[in-house]
Amino acid sequence: MVTATVRERRDEGGWGALDSPETPGGCRGHYSHIQLDGFRTLSLGQLVDLQWEAPGFKQDGYSHRAVNIAPRHA
Repeated sequence: MVTATVRERRDEGGWGALDSPETPGGCRGHYSHIQLDGFRTLSLGQLVDLQWEAPGFKQDGYSHRAVNIAPRHA
């Protein structure tokens, strides 16, 4: 896992963008990959632990996509 920061949220589509040095250009993340019980959402600027993959095609303009997002709690 790498540390990433939530850059963008698109609540209407259930996805957003996460930034880390390992995912240049950002990483697309879907709410279904957030490791929380109940309603799953993240805040802009929030730090998360991120597992990602590079599927070989772009989705919504992103070359990387999240497979596991674990929110960090202060």
